[in-house]
Amino acid sequence: MNRTLLLMPHKESKNRGTGQPKASVVEALADSASLREEAQHRAASQAWEGATLTAAAQHYPVGALYVVATPIGNLADITLRALHVLALADAIACEDTRRARQLLRAWNIDKPADAFIAAHEHNEAQAAQAVIARLQAGQRVAYASDAGMPAVSDPGARLVAVCVAQGLRVVPIPGASSVTAALSVAGVAGDGRWVFEGFLPVKANQRQAALARLRHEPRAVVLLEAPHRIAALAAALAAACGGRAVTVARELTKQFEQVVTLPCADLPAWLQADAKRQRGEFTLILHPNADSDEVADSAPTERILALLLAELPLKVAVRLAAEITGDARNTLYQRALALKSTLPADQ
Repeated sequence: MNRTLLLMPHKESKNRGTGQPKASVVEALADSASLREEAQHRAASQAWEGATLTAAAQHYPVGALYVVATPIGNLADITLRALHVLALADAIACEDTRRARQLLRAWNIDKPADAFIAAHEHNEAQAAQAVIARLQAGQRVAYASDAGMPAVSDPGARLVAVCVAQGLRVVPIPGASSVTAALSVAGVAGDGRWVFEGFLPVKANQRQAALARLRHEPRAVVLLEAPHRIAALAAALAAACGGRAVTVARELTKQFEQVVTLPCADLPAWLQADAKRQRGEFTLILHPNADSDEVADSAPTERILALLLAELPLKVAVRLAAEITGDARNTLYQRALALKSTLPADQ
């Protein structure tokens, strides 16, 4: 605690003529604060020691790949098991060796240069062979992506698949995740069910087709987006799902973290109101459709249209779907256009 704060005037005990608090009161307050701070440090140290011993007590087999979650912004969010595994590992496979070294240095973990294996989306298949060789030699290898849980919209899935195919053990070391963090503060109503969609297609027509499919999804939908594409996604959400609520979680766990829930129709204006709102990484929770009856009724129609479009020209499919379902042709035509764009080009 900063002792200078204790020198502020104290109304109950002033030296006459000076307007200053009595020295004995200041000293007593300072001593009390110092004792409290020392006690807090001792308690924290004891808790840390106990927790690290607990993490170390678990068995960590050799010849295993450890899939390690790392912080998504706040370094303090790393788990004790993650730190223990990173210190114990013979090698660190990682999406970016520079970021991995920075993380390890922040926690005073030293590794030689040859302990790092670059394994990112462009070389994951080749890097997997280097990891396999180390595992078969009896080493422990930890894999960490740049942030969050590997293999969840991040590299790592191919590496895990190769290890499993080789009969090697893969151990999850869970931790920070933007997906679960955003869901926890979204206040999703209903039974809490959700689906993970991740990043939608970059091309506008493919993104619109994906949203046309998700528009009638009865569960909450988790989306991810980068700052340079968030405006385009906001416009697409407003057009496809205007009445549905969306929770926007920006810069989760960081200093300028921001979480807001609003109708999809209002999202573009909210972003444009402040340029800073378009910065950082985004996790979005598209809330369940409030009109559950409409969702339930539309699913069979979508299925019928999809089956007809797979075999027939668009206009013929729409005409037959209208006769089968009794729905308006104009409505079915718009749905058919969205569905058609998701089918292979030869259909």
